[in-house]
Formats: sequence, C-alpha cells, structure tokens
Amino acid sequence: MPHRAPPPDEDPWDPEALVEVPIDGTLDLHTFSPRDIPHLVPDYLEACRARGILVVRVVHGKGKGTLQRTVHALLGRLPYVAGFRLADATAGAWGATIVTLHPLPS
Repeated sequence: MPHRAPPPDEDPWDPEALVEVPIDGTLDLHTFSPRDIPHLVPDYLEACRARGILVVRVVHGKGKGTLQRTVHALLGRLPYVAGFRLADATAGAWGATIVTLHPLPS
C-alpha cells in the first residue's frame, strides 16, 4: 500500500509520517493511531482483494475491546466483506479478527 516515506531529515517518530504497509494478509493495528483506522482498514482490505488475498487477519489487540468493536463496526458496513469472526487461539484469539472478502468481479 503506497505511503509517503519520511525524508532523511524528518523525525522517524513523527506521527504524521507515512510508512509502507506490506499487503500480505495481516494488518497489525498496534502501530497506528485510532484516527487512521476508519480509512486504513477499508484501504488495506481493498488492496488485499486487488491481489487476490481473500482471507485477512486484522490484529486489533485484546485490551478493553474498543478497537475490536470499531473494526467490527467498519467490517459490518463494507459490502465486499463476506464475513468476519474472532481468530482461533493460534491466530490471536480475541485479539485478532479473521475477515473473508468477496473476490473482485471478473
């Protein structure tokens, strides 16, 4: 997913700096600001669909469940999400959600 890389003289810890997010079927939200989630999750899922990745793991963490509820609310509104469920114990349990996507139309 294309993101602006910080110039060499830019503070690498700048919260506004953009980073490259690998499109590999796992999106770990731990390093992102909550304000980025409403755009990040749909953009990432669309990028996965474009690459034929139709099962995606979204890691939101366990915590108090706020981020999990936010992610689930987003997923429930996206027409290309076929379904989602909490991960099993080997994939993060209630700290991650497994999302199944509809393929792109031929």
